[in-house]
Amino acid sequence: MSIQGNNIKEWAAAYESATQFFLNLARGVGKDQLDIKAPEGWSARQIIHHLADSEAQSYARIRRLVAEPEGSIIQGYDENLWAIAPQLGYESAPVENPIAVFAAVRAGSLDIIKRLIEADLEKAGEHSESGRFTIGMWLAGYTNHPKDHGDQLVRALKGQE
Repeated sequence: MSIQGNNIKEWAAAYESATQFFLNLARGVGKDQLDIKAPEGWSARQIIHHLADSEAQSYARIRRLVAEPEGSIIQGYDENLWAIAPQLGYESAPVENPIAVFAAVRAGSLDIIKRLIEADLEKAGEHSESGRFTIGMWLAGYTNHPKDHGDQLVRALKGQE
């Protein structure tokens, strides 16, 4: 879907489509495929866990951007450190809960997207790593995020980077 300008309905449809794209892929990974990966890449299991954590961050970020004063801090995090923390289970934990988390937080964020107006897209916070961060930037980034990682998941299952 090609989105022209600030059409909220088109953005919402693209966001929802990206959610379904990733869910279809993640739910289709067999238990025997979860740990296949390229030598330097993430496995399907790691990608699924990452998407759940990233989208949980996204869920909080859109709420901060909508509700808090302009310029509020949007905290970054080191996804690579999260991926290697054994307690988070990226390399060993089942994927059913992360898939459920991903689906739930995307649905909650989609509800907010549908209530946005075009002027909201310019409201900004201050991202701790990258500076000014608008709702429009959030929307573009998190619309593409599951598509990018879905493609990564497909490559991981083939043992490619």
